[in-house]
Amino acid sequence: MLEAQLQTQQRSSQNGQETSLWSSGFRMKLEAVTPFLGKYRPFVGRCCQTCTPKSWESLFHRSIMDLGFCSVILVKEENTRFRGWLVRRFCCFLWSLEQHIPPCQDAPQKIMESTGVQNVISGRAPGGAGEGQVPSLVKKDVQRILGHIQAPPRPFLLRLFSWAMLRFLNCLFLNVQLHKGQMKMVHKAAQAGSPLVLLSTHKSLLDGILLPFVLLSQGLGVLRVAWDPRACSPILRALLKKLGGLFLPSEANLSLDSSEGVLARAVVQAALEQLLLSGQPLLIFLEEPPGTQGSRLSALGQTWLGLVVQAVQVGIVPDAMLVPVAVTYDRVPDAPRDTYHALPPLGLWTGALAVLRSLRGWGCSHRVCIRVHLAQPFSLQEYTINARSCWGSRQTLEQLLQPIVLGQCTLVPDTEKEQEWTPVTGPLLALKEEDQLLVRMLSLHVLNACVASSAVMSTAIMATLLLFKHRKLLGEFSWLTEETLLRGFDVGFSGQLRCLVQHTLSLLRAHVALMRVHQGDLLVVPRPGPGLMHLARLSAGLLPAFLSEAVGACAVRGLLAGRVPPEGPCELQGIELLSQKELYRQILLLLHLLPQDLLLLQPCQSSYCYCQEVLDRLIQCGLLVAEETPGSRPACDTGRQHLSAKLLWKPSGDFTDSDSDDFEEAEGRYFRLSQQSRCPDFFLFLCRLLSPPLKAFAQAATFLHEGQLPDTESGYVEQLFQFLQATAQEEGFFECADLNLAISAIWTFRDLGVLRQTPSPAGPVLHLSSTFASRDNQEKLEQFIRQFICS
Repeated sequence: MLEAQLQTQQRSSQNGQETSLWSSGFRMKLEAVTPFLGKYRPFVGRCCQTCTPKSWESLFHRSIMDLGFCSVILVKEENTRFRGWLVRRFCCFLWSLEQHIPPCQDAPQKIMESTGVQNVISGRAPGGAGEGQVPSLVKKDVQRILGHIQAPPRPFLLRLFSWAMLRFLNCLFLNVQLHKGQMKMVHKAAQAGSPLVLLSTHKSLLDGILLPFVLLSQGLGVLRVAWDPRACSPILRALLKKLGGLFLPSEANLSLDSSEGVLARAVVQAALEQLLLSGQPLLIFLEEPPGTQGSRLSALGQTWLGLVVQAVQVGIVPDAMLVPVAVTYDRVPDAPRDTYHALPPLGLWTGALAVLRSLRGWGCSHRVCIRVHLAQPFSLQEYTINARSCWGSRQTLEQLLQPIVLGQCTLVPDTEKEQEWTPVTGPLLALKEEDQLLVRMLSLHVLNACVASSAVMSTAIMATLLLFKHRKLLGEFSWLTEETLLRGFDVGFSGQLRCLVQHTLSLLRAHVALMRVHQGDLLVVPRPGPGLMHLARLSAGLLPAFLSEAVGACAVRGLLAGRVPPEGPCELQGIELLSQKELYRQILLLLHLLPQDLLLLQPCQSSYCYCQEVLDRLIQCGLLVAEETPGSRPACDTGRQHLSAKLLWKPSGDFTDSDSDDFEEAEGRYFRLSQQSRCPDFFLFLCRLLSPPLKAFAQAATFLHEGQLPDTESGYVEQLFQFLQATAQEEGFFECADLNLAISAIWTFRDLGVLRQTPSPAGPVLHLSSTFASRDNQEKLEQFIRQFICS
């Protein structure tokens, strides 16, 4: 009892000391530090020059780079037409009254008279009145389905919503930053006459009400948002429809031969066509809502995008301007604490209580910043014409990797990986196969643009340092920020270094602990368990900036795995010569192994082009040094290079079998790992960025002989997740104990041919394939994955 009492006193004294450290502001004297962001901030968000060269040139001007940022929620007396002390008190209310809300009638009569709906009513299409249904009853069904989709927006509710949203955002956030140059690009695209379709990431449920507020405040009118019906209660859906929301009716996902499904899809298509003809902007989320397990790409988002593509191809509208959008937060306000169970639908009263809790619980010291990113718009018509020529042949993961994993083959096929994890809904199944492929490729392309234009927030940088490179936070925070800016990614903060670090640590207060050490220094330690998993999810925001280097570092690690022992000194690794052909092969193997949702490579870029980009990045950052072997031509000798006639007309990125001469020449190029003092730490840092998914895959391979198969997919996911949690408790590596990583590993093994799936009444049933039933092949799979992991 005395020992327990003593431990309790020690624990309470430590907690009291930690609380005093937080409340005292670390007892640091703030010093004026030269801002390292100033005028060197990169301008991000240019569209693809390969797929949309005309949009890349026409919708951009260099003067917009110097326009700077503005805070959308900062409304003053100058933002209204009136002046005076009373105006200063009610400026937010007056500002909301002055917002221009154009008339946006949904024209139900025009939807009823559209060609697709009339074909169903008259019986010329399957499910029409000619198949035994009375036309008047079909018209009632059309009106009922249209009521499920949308409702006429209410101007009074929109003005009230904008005023309430302005007050709410000012209480909850420090600022909502928007680049005025990006907004000018969107205004220029809107003036061209084509409807705007905004394609966004989905980090928070707040995105669906934040983005309409931002665009309404910038004079773009009422933004129609395609909401997920599963995420909202019926009462909330009714309110959102009056604010401009759109909902896909459940009948649209019925089979192609269902009369109700045909009618619902015709009404949805007609409603979207009328919306595009009216010129109202549309917002579609390409990612699944937060808290959803499984595929990153949203099936609902691809459905709405497919309807837009179909409207343009049919000629209802000549073109549509697509705008990639991303919203980034220092800390997501509605991030679920339990991310391993599906969230219930959000109700009106539940949302109101969440708002009140947020306003009460978030003090001024915990308020976060938001960045809204609007990338350069591009023409859908132009993309449709140019993108098809960039797609090459594709093979499944089983055809690409299984012979190499089992040691039956060493040559990597010169094809792309075919991997589709997003389920196909009814409206997409009604399209042609080539149009379905166009929608999938366009979704990947736009989501890649959204991620590339997203700013890296301070919490992502701090979480990465605490997980992978924890030494001196002040110096390394500045170093990692500069490295991020050098790679063409923007950051969502600025100011004095000490203030930034203090603000970031206050946002991460629930997941880190502060301890005072000698000479007045502070030691920041991540809290084990859920704290580490939360930091791992935050650090994923930094991975896109270093993805190419991380893939290259893991590929180099795999190449050295069979030559140098992992615990060997760095000098031995620097002695080994690495040929360019071997590096290409290792990079390709890793690209095929990692999920497409993680890499988000542009579909217009071939894998071999990306291999060269990865190699160039490793050389630029100083990790690889060119080595000239005796008797070979010096790498810097360009005078002896002969340009053959067949290479003069070949477009860049066209890597076919005729390019074998180039790769034969590349066999004579060799590299070494740099021996500079900073390179080993940086190499290890890059490898650890990809360690969570790779370690989860390796542990899933270990679990093959321990898991209970056959089992349903959900049951086996639960088995693997429990195994990952148990392993994390033993090894102390909690970053891979994530349910999404468990699902990703199982789906990758299914594509690889390790697991087979058969349908059953209870859902898909997984069982071990005959090829990997033997323990030897399971060990080969685990060894293949572990070669890329740097311990």
